[in-house]
Amino acid sequence: MNRNEGSLALPSLTSIKAAAVLAGFIALCLGLPMMIGLVSAKLSASNSLQGVVLAGILFPALLLALVRPRQLVPYTLLIWAVAPELRRISDWSEGVYHSVSLLSLAPLLTGATLVIPVLKEIHRIQKSSTRIILLFAVALGYGALIGLAKNGMGSVYDLANYIVPLLLLPYFAVTRFKAKDIDRLLYAYANIAVLVAIYGIVQYLTVPPWDAFWMRNADMISIGTPYPLEVRVFSTLNSPGPAATFLVFALVPMILEKRWQGTLRWIGVLLVVICLLTTLVRSAWLVLLVMLLVYIASSSSKGKWKSLLQLVFVAAALFWIVPKLPGAEGLVARVETLTSVSEDHSYNERLSLWQNMLPMVASNPVGQGIGSVGQGTKIGNAGELGEYGNMDNGVIALLLTFGVLGGLFFFSALAAVAKQIVSRVISKDNLQPYSRLALAAWTGAVVSLVSDNGFPGLKGYLIWMLVGLGLSAKEITQSRRKGNPHGAVERKITSQ
Repeated sequence: MNRNEGSLALPSLTSIKAAAVLAGFIALCLGLPMMIGLVSAKLSASNSLQGVVLAGILFPALLLALVRPRQLVPYTLLIWAVAPELRRISDWSEGVYHSVSLLSLAPLLTGATLVIPVLKEIHRIQKSSTRIILLFAVALGYGALIGLAKNGMGSVYDLANYIVPLLLLPYFAVTRFKAKDIDRLLYAYANIAVLVAIYGIVQYLTVPPWDAFWMRNADMISIGTPYPLEVRVFSTLNSPGPAATFLVFALVPMILEKRWQGTLRWIGVLLVVICLLTTLVRSAWLVLLVMLLVYIASSSSKGKWKSLLQLVFVAAALFWIVPKLPGAEGLVARVETLTSVSEDHSYNERLSLWQNMLPMVASNPVGQGIGSVGQGTKIGNAGELGEYGNMDNGVIALLLTFGVLGGLFFFSALAAVAKQIVSRVISKDNLQPYSRLALAAWTGAVVSLVSDNGFPGLKGYLIWMLVGLGLSAKEITQSRRKGNPHGAVERKITSQ
Protein backbone atom coordinates (compact mmCIF):
# COMPACT_ATOMS: atom_id res chain seq x y z
CA MET A 1 0.00 0.00 0.00
CA ASN A 2 1.39 3.44 -0.94
CA ARG A 3 2.32 5.40 2.16
CA ASN A 4 0.64 8.49 0.74
CA GLU A 5 -2.70 6.77 0.26
CA GLY A 6 -5.39 8.12 2.53
CA SER A 7 -3.28 11.15 3.51
CA LEU A 8 -4.40 14.72 2.89
CA ALA A 9 -2.62 16.35 -0.07
CA LEU A 10 -1.11 19.69 0.85
CA PRO A 11 -1.63 22.49 -1.67
CA SER A 12 1.47 23.45 -3.60
CA LEU A 13 3.02 26.91 -3.50
CA THR A 14 2.00 27.43 -7.13
CA SER A 15 -1.66 26.67 -6.44
CA ILE A 16 -1.66 28.98 -3.42
CA LYS A 17 -0.14 31.76 -5.52
CA ALA A 18 -2.69 31.21 -8.30
CA ALA A 19 -5.54 31.26 -5.78
CA ALA A 20 -4.20 34.50 -4.28
CA VAL A 21 -4.03 36.15 -7.71
CA LEU A 22 -7.58 34.98 -8.51
CA ALA A 23 -8.85 36.28 -5.17
CA GLY A 24 -7.17 39.63 -5.77
CA PHE A 25 -8.66 39.82 -9.25
CA ILE A 26 -12.18 39.09 -7.95
CA ALA A 27 -11.76 41.64 -5.16
CA LEU A 28 -10.61 44.22 -7.70
CA CYS A 29 -13.58 43.55 -10.00
CA LEU A 30 -16.02 43.88 -7.10
CA GLY A 31 -14.34 46.69 -5.20
CA LEU A 32 -13.42 49.09 -8.00
CA PRO A 33 -17.02 49.75 -9.18
CA MET A 34 -18.06 50.40 -5.57
CA MET A 35 -15.17 52.83 -5.06
CA ILE A 36 -16.01 54.62 -8.30
CA GLY A 37 -19.63 54.98 -7.23
CA LEU A 38 -18.77 56.28 -3.77
CA VAL A 39 -16.21 58.80 -5.03
CA SER A 40 -18.38 59.95 -7.96
CA ALA A 41 -21.28 60.68 -5.60
CA LYS A 42 -19.13 63.25 -3.78
CA LEU A 43 -17.74 64.95 -6.88
CA SER A 44 -19.18 67.65 -9.11
CA ALA A 45 -20.72 66.59 -12.42
CA SER A 46 -17.56 67.60 -14.30
CA ASN A 47 -15.15 65.83 -11.94
CA SER A 48 -17.46 62.83 -11.80
CA LEU A 49 -17.27 62.40 -15.58
CA GLN A 50 -13.49 62.78 -15.50
CA GLY A 51 -13.31 60.25 -12.67
CA VAL A 52 -15.30 57.67 -14.63
CA VAL A 53 -13.08 58.13 -17.71
CA LEU A 54 -9.99 57.89 -15.49
CA ALA A 55 -11.25 54.66 -13.91
CA GLY A 56 -12.01 53.24 -17.37
CA ILE A 57 -8.42 53.98 -18.41
CA LEU A 58 -6.89 52.57 -15.25
CA PHE A 59 -8.84 49.29 -15.09
CA PRO A 60 -7.22 47.64 -18.18
CA ALA A 61 -3.79 48.60 -16.82
CA LEU A 62 -4.53 46.81 -13.56
CA LEU A 63 -5.67 43.71 -15.43
CA LEU A 64 -2.57 43.70 -17.63
CA ALA A 65 -0.31 44.20 -14.60
CA LEU A 66 -1.83 41.10 -13.00
CA VAL A 67 -2.11 38.71 -15.95
CA ARG A 68 -0.14 40.10 -18.95
CA PRO A 69 2.69 42.28 -17.58
CA ARG A 70 4.65 42.25 -20.86
CA GLN A 71 1.75 44.03 -22.59
CA LEU A 72 1.51 46.72 -19.94
CA VAL A 73 4.13 49.07 -21.41
CA PRO A 74 2.48 49.39 -24.86
CA TYR A 75 -0.80 50.21 -23.13
CA THR A 76 0.83 52.85 -20.94
CA LEU A 77 2.50 54.36 -24.02
CA LEU A 78 -0.92 54.68 -25.63
CA ILE A 79 -2.29 56.44 -22.54
CA TRP A 80 0.65 58.85 -22.39
CA ALA A 81 -0.08 59.67 -26.04
CA VAL A 82 -3.87 60.16 -25.96
CA ALA A 83 -4.72 61.31 -22.40
CA PRO A 84 -4.14 65.03 -23.16
CA GLU A 85 -6.45 64.78 -26.18
CA LEU A 86 -9.14 63.08 -24.10
CA ARG A 87 -8.85 65.94 -21.63
CA ARG A 88 -9.29 68.53 -24.39
CA ILE A 89 -12.32 66.74 -25.80
CA SER A 90 -13.82 66.53 -22.29
CA ASP A 91 -13.32 70.27 -21.68
CA TRP A 92 -14.70 71.16 -25.12
CA SER A 93 -17.79 68.98 -24.67
CA GLU A 94 -18.52 70.78 -21.37
CA GLY A 95 -17.65 74.19 -22.76
CA VAL A 96 -15.40 74.80 -19.74
CA TYR A 97 -11.60 74.93 -19.69
CA HIS A 98 -9.97 73.29 -16.64
CA SER A 99 -6.39 74.37 -15.95
CA VAL A 100 -6.05 71.32 -13.68
CA SER A 101 -7.89 68.11 -14.61
CA LEU A 102 -8.23 64.64 -13.11
CA LEU A 103 -7.45 63.24 -16.55
CA SER A 104 -3.95 64.68 -16.21
CA LEU A 105 -3.33 61.89 -13.72
CA ALA A 106 -4.18 59.13 -16.22
CA PRO A 107 -0.62 58.50 -17.51
CA LEU A 108 0.89 58.56 -14.01
CA LEU A 109 -1.71 56.25 -12.48
CA THR A 110 -1.50 53.88 -15.44
CA GLY A 111 2.28 53.85 -15.28
CA ALA A 112 2.18 53.30 -11.52
CA THR A 113 0.67 49.85 -12.12
CA LEU A 114 4.19 48.77 -13.13
CA VAL A 115 4.83 48.38 -9.42
CA ILE A 116 2.61 45.25 -9.38
CA PRO A 117 4.86 43.01 -11.53
CA VAL A 118 7.92 44.59 -9.91
CA LEU A 119 6.84 43.64 -6.39
CA LYS A 120 5.71 40.23 -7.60
CA GLU A 121 9.16 39.35 -9.01
CA ILE A 122 11.44 41.63 -6.98
CA HIS A 123 13.58 38.65 -5.88
CA ARG A 124 14.86 38.30 -9.46
CA ILE A 125 16.55 41.68 -9.59
CA GLN A 126 20.33 41.78 -10.09
CA LYS A 127 22.81 43.70 -7.90
CA SER A 128 23.77 46.00 -10.80
CA SER A 129 20.19 47.21 -11.12
CA THR A 130 19.79 47.51 -7.35
CA ARG A 131 22.77 49.90 -7.12
CA ILE A 132 21.32 52.18 -9.81
CA ILE A 133 17.90 52.21 -8.17
CA LEU A 134 19.39 53.03 -4.76
CA LEU A 135 21.35 56.00 -6.16
CA PHE A 136 18.19 57.42 -7.73
CA ALA A 137 16.23 56.68 -4.55
CA VAL A 138 18.66 58.71 -2.41
CA ALA A 139 18.48 61.67 -4.81
CA LEU A 140 14.69 61.55 -4.99
CA GLY A 141 14.34 61.06 -1.24
CA TYR A 142 16.50 64.09 -0.55
CA GLY A 143 14.67 66.20 -3.14
CA ALA A 144 11.28 65.09 -1.77
CA LEU A 145 12.16 66.05 1.82
CA ILE A 146 13.27 69.53 0.75
CA GLY A 147 10.30 69.81 -1.60
CA LEU A 148 7.69 68.91 1.03
CA ALA A 149 9.10 71.56 3.33
CA LYS A 150 9.25 74.28 0.66
CA ASN A 151 6.67 73.41 -2.00
CA GLY A 152 3.90 71.46 -0.28
CA MET A 153 1.67 69.17 -2.35
CA GLY A 154 3.27 70.26 -5.62
CA SER A 155 6.26 68.12 -4.66
CA VAL A 156 4.06 64.98 -4.45
CA TYR A 157 2.88 65.35 -8.04
CA ASP A 158 6.38 66.14 -9.27
CA LEU A 159 7.85 63.20 -7.33
CA ALA A 160 5.37 60.88 -9.05
CA ASN A 161 6.58 62.21 -12.41
CA TYR A 162 10.10 61.10 -11.48
CA ILE A 163 9.21 57.76 -9.87
CA VAL A 164 6.75 56.35 -12.43
CA PRO A 165 9.23 56.47 -15.36
CA LEU A 166 11.99 55.05 -13.15
CA LEU A 167 9.78 52.06 -12.34
CA LEU A 168 10.65 50.83 -15.83
CA LEU A 169 14.19 49.97 -14.72
CA PRO A 170 13.17 47.36 -12.11
CA TYR A 171 10.24 46.33 -14.32
CA PHE A 172 12.50 45.32 -17.20
CA ALA A 173 14.99 43.81 -14.76
CA VAL A 174 12.44 41.33 -13.37
CA THR A 175 9.99 40.76 -16.25
CA ARG A 176 10.79 37.91 -18.64
CA PHE A 177 11.31 39.68 -21.98
CA LYS A 178 12.66 37.67 -24.90
CA ALA A 179 14.11 39.39 -27.95
CA LYS A 180 10.85 38.89 -29.85
CA ASP A 181 8.93 40.51 -26.96
CA ILE A 182 11.16 43.59 -27.12
CA ASP A 183 10.64 43.75 -30.89
CA ARG A 184 6.87 43.59 -30.42
CA LEU A 185 7.00 46.43 -27.91
CA LEU A 186 9.00 48.66 -30.28
CA TYR A 187 6.68 47.65 -33.15
CA ALA A 188 3.67 48.70 -31.06
CA TYR A 189 5.37 51.98 -30.14
CA ALA A 190 5.96 52.68 -33.83
CA ASN A 191 2.28 52.10 -34.63
CA ILE A 192 1.20 54.46 -31.84
CA ALA A 193 3.64 57.08 -33.11
CA VAL A 194 2.22 56.77 -36.64
CA LEU A 195 -1.29 57.36 -35.28
CA VAL A 196 -0.03 60.41 -33.39
CA ALA A 197 1.64 61.64 -36.57
CA ILE A 198 -1.48 61.18 -38.71
CA TYR A 199 -3.59 63.11 -36.22
CA GLY A 200 -0.88 65.78 -36.04
CA ILE A 201 -0.95 66.27 -39.80
CA VAL A 202 -4.77 66.50 -39.70
CA GLN A 203 -4.43 69.02 -36.88
CA TYR A 204 -1.99 71.10 -38.94
CA LEU A 205 -4.37 71.16 -41.92
CA THR A 206 -7.73 71.61 -40.14
CA VAL A 207 -7.30 72.34 -36.36
CA PRO A 208 -10.24 70.37 -34.84
CA PRO A 209 -12.60 72.47 -32.68
CA TRP A 210 -11.55 70.88 -29.35
CA ASP A 211 -7.92 71.67 -30.08
CA ALA A 212 -8.82 75.24 -31.08
CA PHE A 213 -10.86 75.60 -27.87
CA TRP A 214 -7.88 74.53 -25.79
CA MET A 215 -5.46 76.84 -27.62
CA ARG A 216 -7.69 79.86 -27.03
CA ASN A 217 -8.05 79.15 -23.32
CA ALA A 218 -4.59 77.80 -22.43
CA ASP A 219 -2.97 81.13 -23.37
CA MET A 220 0.12 79.54 -24.94
CA ILE A 221 1.22 82.12 -27.48
CA SER A 222 4.28 80.07 -28.49
CA ILE A 223 2.24 77.44 -30.33
CA GLY A 224 0.79 79.69 -33.00
CA THR A 225 -2.84 80.50 -33.68
CA PRO A 226 -5.80 78.04 -33.94
CA TYR A 227 -6.07 78.21 -37.72
CA PRO A 228 -4.96 75.76 -40.42
CA LEU A 229 -1.25 76.04 -41.34
CA GLU A 230 -0.71 78.55 -38.51
CA VAL A 231 -0.40 76.12 -35.60
CA ARG A 232 2.69 74.45 -34.18
CA VAL A 233 1.47 70.88 -34.09
CA PHE A 234 1.04 69.21 -30.70
CA SER A 235 -1.13 66.33 -32.02
CA THR A 236 -2.68 64.31 -29.18
CA LEU A 237 -0.05 65.50 -26.67
CA ASN A 238 -0.29 68.64 -24.54
CA SER A 239 2.21 70.86 -26.40
CA PRO A 240 4.66 70.72 -29.34
CA GLY A 241 7.60 69.74 -27.09
CA PRO A 242 6.14 66.47 -25.74
CA ALA A 243 4.70 65.66 -29.18
CA ALA A 244 8.13 66.05 -30.78
CA THR A 245 9.72 63.97 -28.00
CA PHE A 246 7.24 61.14 -28.45
CA LEU A 247 7.85 61.08 -32.20
CA VAL A 248 11.66 61.30 -31.97
CA PHE A 249 12.08 58.39 -29.59
CA ALA A 250 9.87 56.28 -31.88
CA LEU A 251 11.52 57.51 -35.07
CA VAL A 252 15.06 56.46 -34.17
CA PRO A 253 14.32 52.71 -33.96
CA MET A 254 11.92 53.01 -36.93
CA ILE A 255 14.69 54.36 -39.17
CA LEU A 256 17.39 52.01 -37.94
CA GLU A 257 15.79 48.56 -37.95
CA LYS A 258 13.10 47.20 -40.29
CA ARG A 259 11.52 45.02 -37.59
CA TRP A 260 10.87 48.14 -35.44
CA GLN A 261 9.10 50.18 -38.15
CA GLY A 262 5.49 49.26 -37.49
CA THR A 263 2.73 48.22 -39.87
CA LEU A 264 3.16 50.98 -42.48
CA ARG A 265 6.93 50.50 -42.79
CA TRP A 266 8.64 53.40 -44.60
CA ILE A 267 5.35 55.22 -45.21
CA GLY A 268 4.96 55.36 -41.44
CA VAL A 269 8.52 56.68 -41.08
CA LEU A 270 7.81 59.52 -43.53
CA LEU A 271 4.52 60.39 -41.79
CA VAL A 272 6.30 60.63 -38.43
CA VAL A 273 9.08 62.77 -39.89
CA ILE A 274 6.61 65.16 -41.54
CA CYS A 275 4.62 65.53 -38.32
CA LEU A 276 7.85 66.10 -36.39
CA LEU A 277 8.72 68.95 -38.75
CA THR A 278 5.35 70.63 -38.14
CA THR A 279 6.01 70.77 -34.38
CA LEU A 280 8.89 73.19 -35.13
CA VAL A 281 10.85 71.88 -32.11
CA ARG A 282 14.47 72.22 -33.16
CA SER A 283 15.92 70.66 -30.00
CA ALA A 284 14.09 67.46 -30.94
CA TRP A 285 15.85 67.42 -34.29
CA LEU A 286 19.18 67.71 -32.46
CA VAL A 287 18.30 64.76 -30.20
CA LEU A 288 17.21 62.75 -33.24
CA LEU A 289 20.54 63.36 -34.98
CA VAL A 290 22.57 62.53 -31.86
CA MET A 291 20.69 59.28 -31.22
CA LEU A 292 21.04 58.15 -34.83
CA LEU A 293 24.78 58.90 -34.90
CA VAL A 294 25.42 57.11 -31.58
CA TYR A 295 23.57 54.00 -32.74
CA ILE A 296 25.37 53.97 -36.11
CA ALA A 297 28.78 54.65 -34.56
CA SER A 298 28.39 51.72 -32.16
CA SER A 299 27.32 49.33 -34.95
CA SER A 300 29.48 46.91 -36.89
CA SER A 301 30.95 48.06 -40.20
CA LYS A 302 28.24 46.29 -42.17
CA GLY A 303 25.57 47.77 -39.92
CA LYS A 304 26.99 51.28 -40.34
CA TRP A 305 26.63 51.24 -44.12
CA LYS A 306 23.11 49.85 -43.94
CA SER A 307 22.00 52.54 -41.46
CA LEU A 308 23.68 55.34 -43.40
CA LEU A 309 21.91 54.25 -46.60
CA GLN A 310 18.58 54.32 -44.77
CA LEU A 311 19.31 57.84 -43.51
CA VAL A 312 20.16 58.97 -47.04
CA PHE A 313 16.85 57.51 -48.25
CA VAL A 314 14.86 59.40 -45.59
CA ALA A 315 16.77 62.65 -46.25
CA ALA A 316 16.22 62.40 -50.01
CA ALA A 317 12.52 61.72 -49.57
CA LEU A 318 12.17 64.75 -47.28
CA PHE A 319 14.14 66.96 -49.66
CA TRP A 320 11.55 66.14 -52.33
CA ILE A 321 8.40 66.09 -50.15
CA VAL A 322 8.77 69.01 -47.69
CA PRO A 323 8.78 71.88 -50.26
CA LYS A 324 5.50 70.50 -51.63
CA LEU A 325 3.71 70.50 -48.24
CA PRO A 326 1.09 73.17 -47.40
CA GLY A 327 2.73 75.92 -45.37
CA ALA A 328 6.20 74.71 -46.37
CA GLU A 329 7.60 78.26 -46.22
CA GLY A 330 7.35 78.32 -42.43
CA LEU A 331 8.90 74.86 -42.07
CA VAL A 332 11.84 75.74 -44.31
CA ALA A 333 12.38 79.06 -42.50
CA ARG A 334 12.48 77.24 -39.15
CA VAL A 335 15.13 74.82 -40.43
CA GLU A 336 17.23 77.68 -41.83
CA THR A 337 17.51 79.26 -38.36
CA LEU A 338 19.85 76.39 -37.44
CA THR A 339 22.49 77.93 -39.71
CA SER A 340 22.53 81.20 -37.71
CA VAL A 341 22.35 80.07 -34.10
CA SER A 342 24.03 83.18 -32.66
CA GLU A 343 21.19 85.33 -34.03
CA ASP A 344 18.45 83.01 -32.78
CA HIS A 345 16.17 84.40 -30.06
CA SER A 346 15.70 81.08 -28.26
CA TYR A 347 19.43 80.39 -28.21
CA ASN A 348 20.20 83.80 -26.72
CA GLU A 349 17.49 83.37 -24.08
CA ARG A 350 18.93 80.01 -22.99
CA LEU A 351 22.43 81.51 -22.83
CA SER A 352 21.14 84.36 -20.69
CA LEU A 353 19.31 81.87 -18.43
CA TRP A 354 22.52 79.93 -17.84
CA GLN A 355 24.44 83.10 -16.96
CA ASN A 356 21.74 84.36 -14.59
CA MET A 357 20.75 81.12 -12.87
CA LEU A 358 24.16 79.55 -12.24
CA PRO A 359 25.14 82.07 -9.52
CA MET A 360 21.74 81.52 -7.91
CA VAL A 361 22.24 77.75 -7.81
CA ALA A 362 25.72 78.24 -6.34
CA SER A 363 24.29 80.46 -3.59
CA ASN A 364 21.68 77.80 -2.66
CA PRO A 365 23.54 74.44 -2.53
CA VAL A 366 20.70 72.79 -0.57
CA GLY A 367 18.32 73.15 -3.52
CA GLN A 368 14.66 74.12 -3.82
CA GLY A 369 13.42 70.54 -3.73
CA ILE A 370 11.10 68.53 -5.96
CA GLY A 371 8.05 70.53 -7.02
CA SER A 372 9.95 73.79 -7.48
CA VAL A 373 10.47 73.43 -11.24
CA GLY A 374 8.10 72.54 -14.07
CA GLN A 375 4.46 71.49 -14.15
CA GLY A 376 4.39 70.67 -10.44
CA THR A 377 4.42 74.41 -9.69
CA LYS A 378 0.79 74.57 -10.85
CA ILE A 379 -0.32 72.67 -7.74
CA GLY A 380 -1.33 75.14 -5.06
CA ASN A 381 -0.83 78.06 -7.45
CA ALA A 382 -4.36 78.31 -8.89
CA GLY A 383 -3.33 76.23 -11.90
CA GLU A 384 -0.70 78.76 -13.00
CA LEU A 385 2.98 77.97 -13.48
CA GLY A 386 5.21 79.17 -10.67
CA GLU A 387 8.44 81.18 -10.81
CA TYR A 388 10.43 78.28 -12.27
CA GLY A 389 7.57 76.68 -14.20
CA ASN A 390 9.37 77.21 -17.51
CA MET A 391 13.02 76.26 -17.22
CA ASP A 392 14.79 75.93 -20.56
CA ASN A 393 17.94 74.35 -19.17
CA GLY A 394 17.91 70.82 -17.81
CA VAL A 395 21.17 71.02 -15.87
CA ILE A 396 20.03 74.16 -14.05
CA ALA A 397 16.63 72.55 -13.40
CA LEU A 398 18.23 69.47 -11.82
CA LEU A 399 20.67 71.46 -9.68
CA LEU A 400 17.94 73.86 -8.61
CA THR A 401 15.75 70.89 -7.66
CA PHE A 402 18.24 68.57 -5.96
CA GLY A 403 20.96 70.96 -4.87
CA VAL A 404 24.61 69.90 -4.79
CA LEU A 405 24.19 66.75 -2.66
CA GLY A 406 21.08 65.39 -4.35
CA GLY A 407 22.48 66.34 -7.75
CA LEU A 408 25.64 64.36 -6.99
CA PHE A 409 23.60 61.20 -6.39
CA PHE A 410 21.38 61.82 -9.42
CA PHE A 411 24.28 62.30 -11.83
CA SER A 412 26.13 59.36 -10.23
CA ALA A 413 23.09 57.21 -11.03
CA LEU A 414 23.17 58.41 -14.64
CA ALA A 415 26.88 57.52 -14.82
CA ALA A 416 26.18 54.07 -13.38
CA VAL A 417 23.52 53.51 -16.05
CA ALA A 418 25.97 54.55 -18.77
CA LYS A 419 28.61 52.16 -17.42
CA GLN A 420 26.19 49.24 -17.54
CA ILE A 421 25.09 50.08 -21.08
CA VAL A 422 28.63 50.51 -22.41
CA SER A 423 29.75 47.19 -20.91
CA ARG A 424 26.86 45.58 -22.76
CA VAL A 425 27.57 47.34 -26.07
CA ILE A 426 31.22 46.23 -26.21
CA SER A 427 30.22 42.58 -25.77
CA LYS A 428 29.40 40.67 -28.95
CA ASP A 429 26.09 38.81 -29.08
CA ASN A 430 22.72 38.87 -30.81
CA LEU A 431 21.19 41.20 -28.18
CA GLN A 432 23.53 44.08 -28.98
CA PRO A 433 21.01 46.16 -31.02
CA TYR A 434 18.92 46.73 -27.89
CA SER A 435 21.98 47.89 -25.95
CA ARG A 436 22.99 50.26 -28.75
CA LEU A 437 19.47 51.67 -28.74
CA ALA A 438 19.73 52.11 -24.96
CA LEU A 439 23.05 53.93 -25.39
CA ALA A 440 21.50 56.19 -28.04
CA ALA A 441 18.57 57.00 -25.73
CA TRP A 442 20.87 57.73 -22.77
CA THR A 443 23.06 60.03 -24.89
CA GLY A 444 20.04 61.80 -26.35
CA ALA A 445 18.67 62.39 -22.85
CA VAL A 446 21.93 63.90 -21.62
CA VAL A 447 22.35 66.08 -24.72
CA SER A 448 18.77 67.34 -24.41
CA LEU A 449 19.61 68.77 -20.96
CA VAL A 450 20.77 71.85 -22.85
CA SER A 451 17.10 72.66 -23.42
CA ASP A 452 15.09 71.00 -20.62
CA ASN A 453 15.03 68.42 -17.83
CA GLY A 454 13.50 65.45 -19.59
CA PHE A 455 13.74 62.89 -16.79
CA PRO A 456 10.31 63.47 -15.20
CA GLY A 457 7.07 62.81 -17.09
CA LEU A 458 6.60 61.54 -20.63
CA LYS A 459 10.15 62.08 -21.83
CA GLY A 460 11.52 60.29 -18.78
CA TYR A 461 9.17 57.40 -19.48
CA LEU A 462 10.47 57.08 -23.04
CA ILE A 463 14.11 57.40 -21.96
CA TRP A 464 13.90 54.73 -19.25
CA MET A 465 11.86 52.47 -21.51
CA LEU A 466 14.58 52.34 -24.16
CA VAL A 467 17.35 52.20 -21.56
CA GLY A 468 15.50 49.50 -19.61
CA LEU A 469 15.19 47.37 -22.75
CA GLY A 470 18.95 47.40 -23.21
CA LEU A 471 19.67 46.65 -19.56
CA SER A 472 17.00 43.94 -19.57
CA ALA A 473 18.87 42.12 -22.34
CA LYS A 474 22.01 42.33 -20.21
CA GLU A 475 20.22 40.92 -17.16
CA ILE A 476 18.89 38.00 -19.20
CA THR A 477 22.37 37.19 -20.52
CA GLN A 478 23.97 37.29 -17.06
CA SER A 479 21.16 35.23 -15.54
CA ARG A 480 21.42 32.58 -18.23
CA ARG A 481 25.16 32.23 -17.63
CA LYS A 482 24.66 31.88 -13.87
CA GLY A 483 21.90 29.32 -14.38
CA ASN A 484 19.32 30.99 -12.11
CA PRO A 485 15.54 30.64 -12.69
CA HIS A 486 15.33 33.91 -14.63
CA GLY A 487 17.91 32.67 -17.08
CA ALA A 488 16.40 29.21 -17.30
CA VAL A 489 13.17 30.63 -18.67
CA GLU A 490 15.04 32.71 -21.23
CA ARG A 491 17.47 29.97 -22.26
CA LYS A 492 16.64 30.39 -25.94
CA ILE A 493 16.64 33.96 -27.18
CA THR A 494 16.49 34.16 -30.92
CA SER A 495 17.80 37.06 -32.92
CA GLN A 496 15.31 38.79 -35.15
